Amino acid sequence: MKSLVIAEKPSVGRDIAGVLGCKGKGDGFLFNENYIVSWAVGHLITLMDPEDYDRSLKKWTREGLPIIPDEIKLKAVAGSGKKQLGVLKKLMNDPEVSMLICATDAGREGELIFRYIYKYLKCKKPFRRLWISSMTDKAIKEGFDSLKDGSEYDNLYYSAKCRSEADWLVGINASRAFTLRYNVLLSIGRVQTPTLAMICERQREIDAFVPEEYYEVTADFGDYKGLWTDLEKNTSRIKTAQQTDSIIAHTKGRICVVSSVKKEEKRQPPPLLYDLTELQRDANSKYGFSAQKALSLAQQLYEKRKMITYPRTDSRYLSDDMIPKIHSALRRLALTEEYSEAAGYVVGLSKLPLSKRIIDNSKITDHHALIPTDGNLRPDILSADEFKIFDLIARRFMAVFYPPYVYSSVTITTNADTESFVTKGTTVRDKGWTVLNIAGKKEKKDELLPNVSEGDERTAIKVTKKKKQTKPPSPYTEAALLSAMENAGRFVEDEVLKEQLKENGLGTPATRAGIIERLIAVKYIVRKGKSLIPTEKGMKLAAVCPKELKSPETTGRWEKGLRRVSGGTMDPNRFMESIKRYVLFLCDSPWKQNTDVRFDPEERKRGSKKKSASKTFGACPFCGGSVLENTKAFYCGDWRNGCKFTVWKDELKQYGGTVDGELIKTLLKDGCVKAVPLTLPQTGEKCTADIIINKDIKGLLELKGLKRILPQGIGEE
Repeated sequence: MKSLVIAEKPSVGRDIAGVLGCKGKGDGFLFNENYIVSWAVGHLITLMDPEDYDRSLKKWTREGLPIIPDEIKLKAVAGSGKKQLGVLKKLMNDPEVSMLICATDAGREGELIFRYIYKYLKCKKPFRRLWISSMTDKAIKEGFDSLKDGSEYDNLYYSAKCRSEADWLVGINASRAFTLRYNVLLSIGRVQTPTLAMICERQREIDAFVPEEYYEVTADFGDYKGLWTDLEKNTSRIKTAQQTDSIIAHTKGRICVVSSVKKEEKRQPPPLLYDLTELQRDANSKYGFSAQKALSLAQQLYEKRKMITYPRTDSRYLSDDMIPKIHSALRRLALTEEYSEAAGYVVGLSKLPLSKRIIDNSKITDHHALIPTDGNLRPDILSADEFKIFDLIARRFMAVFYPPYVYSSVTITTNADTESFVTKGTTVRDKGWTVLNIAGKKEKKDELLPNVSEGDERTAIKVTKKKKQTKPPSPYTEAALLSAMENAGRFVEDEVLKEQLKENGLGTPATRAGIIERLIAVKYIVRKGKSLIPTEKGMKLAAVCPKELKSPETTGRWEKGLRRVSGGTMDPNRFMESIKRYVLFLCDSPWKQNTDVRFDPEERKRGSKKKSASKTFGACPFCGGSVLENTKAFYCGDWRNGCKFTVWKDELKQYGGTVDGELIKTLLKDGCVKAVPLTLPQTGEKCTADIIINKDIKGLLELKGLKRILPQGIGEE
């Protein structure tokens, strides 16, 4: 009897097969006497579409909402994946296969991929779970030595299933409801809409910003300079030119006294290890990489290069059982040309400083922090972009074992009568971990100050003013947006919820990059350099969405609920009931709004294939909407709002005439098309007639002023 191993993708399947010694080749699988290794190609199974339950639901109507099936069913994903699904079906049903091993990615989505295949193919055979955080041969072997029963991951599956079905219910129903209400295709998402709302709110702040002028005054005391400061209000801004001139008049040329000298030594510990979101932020800030590009490169380093651990993690700590791997990974780095000196320092320590900032079992969820593996590390074989991501991870990993960054901070306050001038300086005592040039971390430069004491006197040799302006908020970069998504709780006023949302932001580290790319794909936002700017369509959608749909609080609650389902402390059915209640609210919400927002009708597109904007032929004579064309008729684009105007293309067929675009254009512009050549259906006689639109029956064409054409060419009525 054999075990069937199912990986998430072919490349991973081949790596596992290599470790297991499966050298036999079949169509879509590898095998030996003990194992058959096959694979999915990402998601092979998806949720049914509404029309799969009822064909009438293919047409979007308000009456068809809400769409809440008693059971959300599965179907095979269309396309080339069907062949591999057939391979898996045959292997699962093979009498020689007694057990399955789930070897998809060790996370929520990986679990869902396997379970959906297992459920769709109605497999009843027992299965075990391979759970690894590294794709090195050593990690794979250790993983197979410690396989766990599949049932231990049931709660993870329930969480993934709830996430999948919740996104389907909210996306399908809300997208249809808002599309029907505003007559333009609008994509609504459980996570993407609150994310869009944050970007739009920032843009509104920028648009509404009115710059304010202010002044700053600097005094030169000879061996140092000071900035005028209101010590009570802790500000150096001066609102009026008159106050500025008064300060200068009271200070210039005067004897000033040093009123205080504060010296303080500060220690800054190394940053925590990387999780995916922090890696994406630094990759965006330092290299301009999109979140998706950073994730793709990290995934490549994990799967193909086997040089980093599982990247889709939300933890920044390691477990105590990782300590031997830490030592091994550091020794591997020390063997490379690129990191021999930096890693050599750590390896040479008599004892690693394994503090709670590094090792903390209580702060690890499904995976530990992102670090280099203890396998063969070859930075020299990486592409330029791969190396940039690996370099970030390697340096952060080494940095946590370096000493803190230590500097002395000096603050001198110098008084000229009632005016105070503040001078700040810094002296670096120990560069510590900053010698590794960690991304996003700027060390302070030495700003040496003279050795002064309280009571010392100085003359204000020169006093100058500078006119400045307040600056508007900056647009979101991907780095800033990732932070905002991760820390969605700060946008919530309720203090209790704010605390709860600290660990439950918008989306997960694995999905945030996809959300940003989705917003760009549906043209709600655009990239301009490093900035993310909302489009007019995105701004309008954010304006018409109810607070409950835009609020991070709502999605944060759901992420918290999904974590509880995963942890076994919430019933999945209870979670889904809350989603269904929310869907009912979303279906009614668009029609209860009193808004004058109108979307450009040319933005409406249907189907998955790209189409050019719909051509308009004029204004509807009944409601003023745009008249559009499909294969069978000319119709009013406001049909979703109740306008029934339709002119069928075969309406003049019995008269030997044609209803084409030119005829419709003239008819809508002039109200009549004169002397159209026709044929009487009863007698076959040639004639002409004026064509108008019936004012009582929307879209029915009428013939007026009919004139027969006699053989002699003389017309008569």
